[in-house]
Amino acid sequence: MGIRQFKPVTKSSRFRSVSDFDVITRTTPEKSLTEPLKKSGGRDNHGHISMRRLGGGHKRKYRVIDFKRNKFGAIGTVKEIEYDPNRSARIALIEYPDGELRYILHAKGLVQGDKVVSGPGADVRTGNAMPLKEVPLGTAVHCVELIPGKGGQMARSAGTSLQVVAKEGEYVTLRMASTEMRMLHGNCLATIGEVGNSEHELKSAGKAGASRWAGRRPKVRGEVMNPVDHPHGGRTRGGRNVVSPWGKKEGVKTRNKKKPSQRLIVRGRKRGKATQS
Repeated sequence: MGIRQFKPVTKSSRFRSVSDFDVITRTTPEKSLTEPLKKSGGRDNHGHISMRRLGGGHKRKYRVIDFKRNKFGAIGTVKEIEYDPNRSARIALIEYPDGELRYILHAKGLVQGDKVVSGPGADVRTGNAMPLKEVPLGTAVHCVELIPGKGGQMARSAGTSLQVVAKEGEYVTLRMASTEMRMLHGNCLATIGEVGNSEHELKSAGKAGASRWAGRRPKVRGEVMNPVDHPHGGRTRGGRNVVSPWGKKEGVKTRNKKKPSQRLIVRGRKRGKATQS
């Protein structure tokens, strides 16, 4: 996989880049695994804007992804590798011996025709899903469950992975890309390998229209508004902390300290500028 640059025949194409889609084997999704996807425009059930700067965007269909990988022991074959407009990662269409089709996240190095299997006792091979307690130390994993049986929730974006660093009793310690260390129960399923399409972060929109295709509307800075419209408005912000239009502080910790999962964080992620010793 790589990045394709545009020939600068227009001003907007000078800096624009897209994926070369070299791993994609099919351009149309499996119809039985798609669902309608209605756009909210950032509105809640009252019609009020609860999430700003959302709206428009290209029409999409949702691809139903198998995050649980609960078809234990069945050997699946990678039939196709497809583009998914709803996520940065690619998806792989898996066909099982009984004819059932499922989508999973495409792991780096997984190609058409490869075999994948999930469940206890599975081999430590790219694309296979197995309990964390069976994963060797130092192995990179993705699509990791937070609660056994709930389905993969961590490390699902393109190019992401977690590293198994320790095992103690029923719990396994993982290192995240943010350097945060957290413990998870050993029965949580994880998929071996790194999520593919790691070059996703190197893409450049190149023009405002590309953001509108993704459903992102323009963002106006508070500093350029009038004082009546934003606390930062006027000639100067006056050195105050960054706040929302309603005066709420931004850039501060928001994690709920009373959450049960908070207990299992061994070391938080690094914040702020690194200090030199």
